[in-house]
Amino acid sequence: MKKMYYLPFALIVAACAGEPEMANDPDPIANAVDEQLYSQATALFKALPAQFDNPENTLTPEKIALGKALYYDTRLSKDGNISCNSCHNLETFGVDNLPFSPGDDGTLGDRNSPTVLNAAGHFAQFWDGRMADVEEQAGGPVLNPVEMAMPSEDFTVKRLKGVPEYQAMFAAAFPEDKDPITFKNMQKAIGAFERTLATPTRWDKFLAGEKTALNAEELAGLKTFIDAGCITCHTGANLGGHMFQKFGLMLNYWEHTGSKNVDDGRFKVTQNEADKFFFKVPGLRNITKTGPYFHDGSVADLNKAVSVMAIVQLNKDLSEAEIASIVTFLNTLTGEVPASALASK
Repeated sequence: MKKMYYLPFALIVAACAGEPEMANDPDPIANAVDEQLYSQATALFKALPAQFDNPENTLTPEKIALGKALYYDTRLSKDGNISCNSCHNLETFGVDNLPFSPGDDGTLGDRNSPTVLNAAGHFAQFWDGRMADVEEQAGGPVLNPVEMAMPSEDFTVKRLKGVPEYQAMFAAAFPEDKDPITFKNMQKAIGAFERTLATPTRWDKFLAGEKTALNAEELAGLKTFIDAGCITCHTGANLGGHMFQKFGLMLNYWEHTGSKNVDDGRFKVTQNEADKFFFKVPGLRNITKTGPYFHDGSVADLNKAVSVMAIVQLNKDLSEAEIASIVTFLNTLTGEVPASALASK
């Protein structure tokens, strides 16, 4: 995807024949460098959409409102202790900032809970990509015995049918269904809500043509990010979330992260030896707010996480200045949770 660009050299002739003075004109070489970086950026990255549409799950106000109610409802867990928001707290950028999240009975999961923000724009869900989209994913934790621990789909539907307000809300969200309260419709509603959780920033304005949206330090960080090779995996609208990659491509990740347990990654799903230690590449949107990092939450500091990635994925030992520069750029990816999605709204 990389394109090569050349730097045009402008020869400025002194104004000795009555020509207008050019001392205050922009530096053409500096402008050329900016244009090169901008061209690279627009070729590698894309702006976020306002929402992540799914032709098989049309977004309607009624469906989104139902999805929001379900997302915050602890009745979707067996003993009523947790909701979707417990592990993917929208007040804290869609995560709980814990290495592992406690389930309904307090038992910890074995992988870090990734942010739900912008997740609907990913090509697959979960660290191992075992589910295709947020609609399918929405049902997984509900039935997982370590997470929300509901015994079955039928048990879940029976509980939902016992909530008076859901009778009207499901009927409004799925007006063509004679029996609208189903497990699949619950998944569709939660998925619809999650498809509204896009968090655009001034980085998106930059990509859309507002070249002054980033300052000089942030632009320098963008250049460092590109030059270091981070773009091998982190491109597109989410700067990731569109492929699987081996964690520890060059060196064993656990020797640098301090991971206590080695996770086989996607191998657990496929049983294919070639998939050992492969995980979905995480998106970098809001990355400064969503630590601790990696599938096992083994690294709390973002600077260290950047350093580890450079070492184990690229076999590069970045300087502290280079790491700080990259993190300066990553800060431009921090947006705001849509106010309408918060529980208080």
